[in-house]
Amino acid sequence: MKTIGIMANQTKPTALIVAKKLTNLIKYKGATVCLDIDLAKAIGQEKKGIPLEDFPIHVDCTFVLGGDGTLLGVARKLAGSRIPILGINLGYLGFLSEAEPEDLSGSVDRILAGEYCVEKRLMLEAEVIRQDEVIKRGISLNDIGIAKGSFSRMITCTVKMDGSFVGTYSGDGVIVSTPTGSTAYSLSCGGPIVWPGLECILLTPICPHTLASRPLVLPAESTLEVEVTANHNEIGVTIDGQEGFTLESGDIVRVRKSPCSTHLIKWKERTFFEVIRKKLQEQ
Repeated sequence: MKTIGIMANQTKPTALIVAKKLTNLIKYKGATVCLDIDLAKAIGQEKKGIPLEDFPIHVDCTFVLGGDGTLLGVARKLAGSRIPILGINLGYLGFLSEAEPEDLSGSVDRILAGEYCVEKRLMLEAEVIRQDEVIKRGISLNDIGIAKGSFSRMITCTVKMDGSFVGTYSGDGVIVSTPTGSTAYSLSCGGPIVWPGLECILLTPICPHTLASRPLVLPAESTLEVEVTANHNEIGVTIDGQEGFTLESGDIVRVRKSPCSTHLIKWKERTFFEVIRKKLQEQ
């Protein structure tokens, strides 16, 4: 690793301080730094600034300063680039992050020495179909949520997999998630925790009105179609909980495995079970 990109969520109180320290550390250790253009302006390093979308051309890996939401946003923007991403946690949970601000020097040393592994994470692509026309597309690392508004009545989601009827779910909606997203919104709705290296898709009902509506683990190569019906217009689809689009009754949301993937940097000695214990069981 000779060129490291840095992107930071500047709304985090310590983001600029950590970014400056990290930039100096990387330069001191003999590597090159590229900064997201907004971050470069904020810390007075304009000459090192490039748009995040140009990172694939210039950098060997990307450091993301922020929480899980920040990393999810970067993962979508860099989808398909295969650039390894190291999350440095400035948030609360930081489930996707591997490093902490108090060990920046050690983290840089590990990256430059190649003392890490890269986990390839499955992503999903979604299409909103209205009257046989695709009107919206998106890609996600965590999940695609199809749900009613906060104060509206329940909706009905009719789900098919590869054209075969799966079931009808009446309630607040459904979540289609990746194994990475199994520890996010899906988990809070009763979905299983899935080993992140598995190739599968999860379907989790949100507050279903029947006890028989249970989460399903489905083949990664399958295509899911969720037709939404309701007697109101407060329906929406969300991508990683960050991008939203308003649905109409009768719309179909088609979800399948994306050809793109996210590559996360992980330390070799830390297992997924350790992360589960630290991030979930001890909260």
